[in-house]
Amino acid sequence: MSGPQCCENPPTLSSTSGVGTVEDFGGLKTYVTGSLDSKRGILLVSDIFGYEAPKLRKLADKVAAAGFYVVVPDFFYADPYNPENSERPIPVWIQTHGADKGSDDAKPVIAVLESKGISAVGIAGFCWGAKVVTQLAKTDSIKAAVMLHPSFVSVDDIKEVKAPLAVLGAEIDQMSPPELLKQFEEVLSVKPEVDSLVKIFPGVAHGWTVRYNEKDEAAVKSAEEAHKDLIDWFIKYVK
Repeated sequence: MSGPQCCENPPTLSSTSGVGTVEDFGGLKTYVTGSLDSKRGILLVSDIFGYEAPKLRKLADKVAAAGFYVVVPDFFYADPYNPENSERPIPVWIQTHGADKGSDDAKPVIAVLESKGISAVGIAGFCWGAKVVTQLAKTDSIKAAVMLHPSFVSVDDIKEVKAPLAVLGAEIDQMSPPELLKQFEEVLSVKPEVDSLVKIFPGVAHGWTVRYNEKDEAAVKSAEEAHKDLIDWFIKYVK
């Protein structure tokens, strides 16, 4: 179950952050940024703090600027995890926000992308969202997948992945420690039909790509390196 690291450095949520707009996508409120002209779509699946996290939207805008149409759905139906609500700790909150429900909800979003003329879709997930990514990466609807500091992802999940997969992990991570990521790498190494990358970032902790301290130069640098890896992966495979 989620440990304290999942809850550290919570963002101050903002419905107006980012340069994109909020639209209905497959029945979900969704942050949308970028141009449909690219024909390449990226679905970003948030961590437990949801789609109004400013750094997540900032990353969505960065991915859009690289030539993609990006959507960040509200998979929590306006009920992101609230660390200040003592009556709903993580084990209680997660009961109504499982990754299986998230992966089911993502399918109509992908269908809407395709209906808008998007011909290739990539997906990236952060913490909680990484489990959703693995579920969809087991299907043929995704061209490429990226998991960043994953939670709840098992070796068995990795065994079933079909899409090219990048795993960006943290050295200091209780949810997916380097030992587990090495197991992912071993599984992927015997799947030559699935291109893969497993990269462990030194000196950073779970959540670092979207919950970094902007005043910490090293933290920002590590986050930006991961963002570049994510974008490069999609440029290579989502086309």
